[in-house]
Amino acid sequence: MSAAGRLLLVPAPLDFGCDEQVPIESVMPAGTMAQAADLRHWLVENAKSARACLKRIAEHHPLSAPLQAQSIVELPRELHKKGDDGTGFDARALLRPALEGHDLGLMSEAGMPAVADPGASVVRAAHALGIEVLPLVGPSSLLLALVASGLNGQNFAFVGYLPQESAARVQRIRELETLALRTGQSQLFIETPYRNAALLGALLQALSPGTRLSVSSGLTLPAARTRSDTVAGWRERPQAVGGPAVFAIGR
Repeated sequence: MSAAGRLLLVPAPLDFGCDEQVPIESVMPAGTMAQAADLRHWLVENAKSARACLKRIAEHHPLSAPLQAQSIVELPRELHKKGDDGTGFDARALLRPALEGHDLGLMSEAGMPAVADPGASVVRAAHALGIEVLPLVGPSSLLLALVASGLNGQNFAFVGYLPQESAARVQRIRELETLALRTGQSQLFIETPYRNAALLGALLQALSPGTRLSVSSGLTLPAARTRSDTVAGWRERPQAVGGPAVFAIGR
């Protein structure tokens, strides 16, 4: 049997689904694009967006095989809907190309795979099978938002999505605020863009005036913006939030 290939965690630009795109070379290092261009086997969140990303990479680094000859396999939809947090999905069968000696890329629609996107089960399976896991350098909206927030970057947590139901969402916001104020641990979370306004409204209603709220939107895009202020400041000077955004609270 051939020596096992590696699992490469390939970041994607953060402009997926946005009205404009940035030059890929401004957010993806040349080394990352070169390693991605050498791959022929992929596990991806969405095949269409993966092909679009590879097409952009090919403008700078020729692909080792034409797009139509690339093996691109989508991760199961159950990982999108039910999460990928270690609750039982066995991804070992998806790693067959690596076991046959091929390097295999894992890519989400935007940012780093396996963080706020599916893929963690694939990484766990790779470790279980003795397959080397290699994360490549690229954009991560969570870290960009954290460093731009002015909140505690030495102790922080990403808690994913908050509940959609109003009462449960308010309860969760207050739980996170209590934790942040008691421990100093910054709390980061996200929402789908069309629910940004509802989430921001709930935050401004539920949080204490002195709690700090940071919102980063459109990261890496020309219209990128981060506002970090007290809740009292947000209430005095309301501001709409558009596009993909990362929310953070702390002290």
